[in-house]
Amino acid sequence: MYLIVGLGNPEEEYSKTRHNMGFNTINKLAEKYNIEVKQKKFQALYGSGIINNEKVILLKPQTYMNLSGNSVKEVIDFYKIDLKNLIVIYDDMDIEPGKIKIRKKGSAGGHNGMKSIIQQIGTGNFGRIRIGIGRPAHKGDEINYVIGAIPEDEVLKLEDGTEKAKEAVVDLIKNGIDDAMNKYN
Repeated sequence: MYLIVGLGNPEEEYSKTRHNMGFNTINKLAEKYNIEVKQKKFQALYGSGIINNEKVILLKPQTYMNLSGNSVKEVIDFYKIDLKNLIVIYDDMDIEPGKIKIRKKGSAGGHNGMKSIIQQIGTGNFGRIRIGIGRPAHKGDEINYVIGAIPEDEVLKLEDGTEKAKEAVVDLIKNGIDDAMNKYN
């Protein structure tokens, strides 16, 4: 069983922000594979289904970004998820908008949601798909940049990033993380 986690902020006001790239990718997977992500448990919205003949749980923590690990840990413990089958999808300012990067393990890289997950599960040894959102024009404007409105000229690039991330999840489940890394990185 795979646990596919998309990071974001739960309020409607944040739904169309750069910080919700993980949620947006989960929404695309849910739509493509007809998985309803509406069950409320584990401090999250989640749904289960099948992708490439593998059972998956799609998870959108509802805890706010900096407490995402609480939700992820509850699901891992409840379903006894093997960490090699954990994939976390989130936004990354160090990657150009619309590009993605896949890694088998690593640090939080300054992302509060990832810091929380690593702290809660006690390791950074799990797969992640980072969706590029780029950096703000002015240093020190990072918070407004990630939770502020996205300019129209950037929307399609970010949409492309979540589409690539969706396809990367499917490839990763079908062919493994090494194959997905070779294809998308």
